[in-house]
Amino acid sequence: MTTTERLIASAEAHGAHNYHPLPVVVATADGAWMTDVEGRRFLDLLAGYSALNFGHGNRRLLDAAKAQLERVTLTSRAFHHDRFADFCAQLAQLCGMEMVLPMNTGAEAVETAVKTARKWGYRVKGVPDGRARIVVASDNFHGRTTTLISFSTDAEARTDFGPFTPGFDIVPYGDLAALRAAVTEETVAVLLEPIQGEAGVLVPPPGYLAGVRELTRERNVLFVADEIQSGLGRTGRTFACEHEGVVPDMYVLGKALGGGVVPVSAVVSSREVLGVFRPGEHGSTFGGNPLACAVALEVIAMLRSGEYQRRAAELGDHLHRELGLLAGTGHVTAVRGRGLWAGVDIAPEYGTGREISERLMDRGVLVKDTHGVTVRIAPPLVISKEDLDWGLAQLRAVLGAD
Repeated sequence: MTTTERLIASAEAHGAHNYHPLPVVVATADGAWMTDVEGRRFLDLLAGYSALNFGHGNRRLLDAAKAQLERVTLTSRAFHHDRFADFCAQLAQLCGMEMVLPMNTGAEAVETAVKTARKWGYRVKGVPDGRARIVVASDNFHGRTTTLISFSTDAEARTDFGPFTPGFDIVPYGDLAALRAAVTEETVAVLLEPIQGEAGVLVPPPGYLAGVRELTRERNVLFVADEIQSGLGRTGRTFACEHEGVVPDMYVLGKALGGGVVPVSAVVSSREVLGVFRPGEHGSTFGGNPLACAVALEVIAMLRSGEYQRRAAELGDHLHRELGLLAGTGHVTAVRGRGLWAGVDIAPEYGTGREISERLMDRGVLVKDTHGVTVRIAPPLVISKEDLDWGLAQLRAVLGAD
């Protein structure tokens, strides 16, 4: 057996089968490239589902982490530590908000947003106790906790996990009329991804996010934007909502906030909204820990420069032009996305999304499929144009579109 085969066999024997990874075992990584245990190099066009926006082994982030490792890594929230105040203040400023509630994973942050919206509904809006409702979109992906899959429309995510948490109304994504009809006096929030990632990088119709913002203001409902994948530079702006000039009531952040180094997530909002919490009502031992804050502070500083947003916008324009040409050949049936983020639907006669992903792996490119026919492309924002072009050339070769 090769080292790859041995390690995969051991993982299959001892690890729960809740993922179906491509058959590659990564050992090291740098920038936009990864090297496996056999010494083969691969161009990473997935970037940890946007967790690695700043690339593998980013020196600034590693130096920030190493410096903090020598000082203190965890105090729990039982005590203050000297990185917390700056983290909260600077993240709030980046978001144009006032307060931050830090957690660890994206799912924790969305759970926190749900609890926040409900508590705001009872304490501020005056919804009767136990009656708060949140409107969500079909084909959403907000995480895999019991509450979050309760409003998923993906049968695979829900099967055998009930009973489910009540209090959610599901409407079609991008349909303002349906959203308007679903909002009642008991609605406390509308929770949406500005671009639906897991669904295949679905961009809503022009004017949709602005319409959501107008409706939620009109009905005294919180607009909660899950920017865990779409935020922090991925689409060419700091936040995907900015493409429509929209500022939600609450950002839900994760993935790239930890730079691919440590898990960091947060809910960011106004004092009126996050001010509803009192000590003991919500928390996390590791949420806002010193190591996480140190890394996230460096992420915030990097985003403040605007460099990564500009790269995502410029290279994203190039990416979508090239993919548009490929769509014109008939080898793909649709291309969606914004910035350095694309969902590419493969014409069935050329293979499934999984098959295309495996063929690309054989040619040194790593992507991941979703929903059968779609391949997702989301390279680190530090990728060079030359490397991006090489990766796209491999896609054309795999499809026979040269």
